[in-house]
Amino acid sequence: MTTATPPTATSAPLVTRRLLPSPEVAVAVVAFVGLCVAVLTRSPQLLEPDDYAYRASIFALTEGHIALTQAQYAALAQKLGTIMQWVQLDDGRWLSEKNPGYPLLAAPFQLLGILRAAPLFYGALGCLGLYIGGRRWIGRWGGALAVLLYCASGAALVFAWRATMPTFTDASLVAAGTGALLWTLLATDASTRRRTLVGLLAFLALDAAVAVRYTNVLLLAVAVVVVALALRAARIPLRSLAVWFGSVAVLAGLLAAFDLHYYGGVLKTGYASGEITFSLSALGPNLHTMPYHLVRSMPLLVLAAAAAVWIAARFVRSIKNGVDVAGRSSARRDGAVALALAASWTSVFGLYLAYTWTVGQSGMHGVTVHVVRFYLPALGAIALLGAWLLARIPRPAALAFAVAAASLAVATYPALASGGMGPGGTGGLFGGLPSGSASPPGGLPSGQGPRGSPPNGSQPPGSPGSSQSPSLPSGQGSGGQSSDGQFPAAPYSGSNS
Repeated sequence: MTTATPPTATSAPLVTRRLLPSPEVAVAVVAFVGLCVAVLTRSPQLLEPDDYAYRASIFALTEGHIALTQAQYAALAQKLGTIMQWVQLDDGRWLSEKNPGYPLLAAPFQLLGILRAAPLFYGALGCLGLYIGGRRWIGRWGGALAVLLYCASGAALVFAWRATMPTFTDASLVAAGTGALLWTLLATDASTRRRTLVGLLAFLALDAAVAVRYTNVLLLAVAVVVVALALRAARIPLRSLAVWFGSVAVLAGLLAAFDLHYYGGVLKTGYASGEITFSLSALGPNLHTMPYHLVRSMPLLVLAAAAAVWIAARFVRSIKNGVDVAGRSSARRDGAVALALAASWTSVFGLYLAYTWTVGQSGMHGVTVHVVRFYLPALGAIALLGAWLLARIPRPAALAFAVAAASLAVATYPALASGGMGPGGTGGLFGGLPSGSASPPGGLPSGQGPRGSPPNGSQPPGSPGSSQSPSLPSGQGSGGQSSDGQFPAAPYSGSNS
């Protein structure tokens, strides 16, 4: 006969330790939950024309349509109150000028009545990718610090709050792909099947980010080049490479087919020729005004820049004699990773510092939220570099930096969310904007008209600019204008991208 062994005095604490998450996991979860709370306790607002364009696309998709007939467009305009930045195709149908990815990703959430959860869901994927990539590269706390920095910025908070904008979603998809690909290239001890799967998920995330915003193709190109260069050192089999690059080819085919079908050419989009322009002449003005907006909304830029300088200095020292083999290997690995992350970062910043539209906007007061969004896809790479720095400085200093970053995010979030259009309220958790109501208060300045009208300049009844504007609930004006018609004086002109 056997008798059960009574539990020892130490067994209960051991079981508790196994059930509770590790401290670094807890920090990452708390950071993301904090972002969710900050986002969901603030009522949604539509701050610029792009919100209205994406909102209409999302609602159209939930009704089974990508392009709308004249009658369908008028009916949707009547339901929503305002549609902006849609264009009329040659066959008379109407379609948003925006890239197609985000409405496709957000429509399932709208069908469930939880549109505001869409950017948070993709944000969770971004945090997961940063966690596994940062932990593999930096060490135990690397992933948690990367997630903390990613969530603790005013830019992340304000764009996660804006469910009718794609900005936080495509930034998070890029972050997920960057982190997962970093894990794949560094995890040489993992099985080939596992690395192939994680690498494929990384490329699928980057593919989706390109579908959301076509200029993210620069980040995808950086990933392709990095993988090709690291193929031998990372011991990546050619069959894995074929799977990953095959996903890129499928993406290119799908986007080309979409643009050909709707816009009449594989390289055409909904934007008119010459509407989106980049020029070297914009570099000077943007370099003069954009740093204020970028550092204000993403203060972790300072940490990332310091990390890049430190890593470069370590790499240079490792080339000299007298450095031990382990130190040389670590410095060179860090240098290679930092170079890849910096390439992603500078590809985005370099492109949009040459964007001519921001030249006329970034010098104005209250437009930070409108001009920094183009730079947000680099946030994941920046967070990883900043996490490397925090992991190597004394813990009290790292804690102080983390607290400062979170405090700055909390302080700047309300100002960014007002966007020069008036403050938001509280409440309105997961629910999307009701399909039968007009926009909430806090929209465009009065007089802001739509783009993309038909050649004769007319609009269908009930659409923006029509003389037969739809009736709205009392206390609301078209375009989300408050009933008193008052807006701050910031002369924001509306984004074209």
